[in-house]
Amino acid sequence: MFNEHNKDEYPPAHTAEHLLNQLMIRMFGCERSHNAHIERKKSKISYILDRKPDRREEKEIEQQMNELIAEDLPVTFEFVDRMQLPKNINAERLPEDVSDTIRLVHIGNYDVCPCIGKHVRSTAQIGRFEMLGTNWDEQTHAFRIRFKII
Repeated sequence: MFNEHNKDEYPPAHTAEHLLNQLMIRMFGCERSHNAHIERKKSKISYILDRKPDRREEKEIEQQMNELIAEDLPVTFEFVDRMQLPKNINAERLPEDVSDTIRLVHIGNYDVCPCIGKHVRSTAQIGRFEMLGTNWDEQTHAFRIRFKII
């Protein structure tokens, strides 16, 4: 029995969110986003970074996202006991009343994350990732990406 889920995600954009989180971790050494608004028409997601990415890096984010999507990575699920989470899984973000069984979402060997949301079966089903723009907040070091899935 899982916790109640109050969202009705658009699976292609939600799966792209997982990919983008891991890509940003690998490119910038940041954490997964703490602030995401993922929708069918347009999405926005923010990361706390040490510095503002330059235009070349912004283009690289979009290019690498589309390369990952084209790899047609399988999206699979694993069920684990919450007391026996793998070491690479951050349990701090799980709700206090989390169920005893946790569903881990694997995207190939690229990303794994606890999640009860809806996903596509493989990354090729996502479509194309198009970055619409970015914003940088110098005070908070928040880098926001606006994107859509086509």
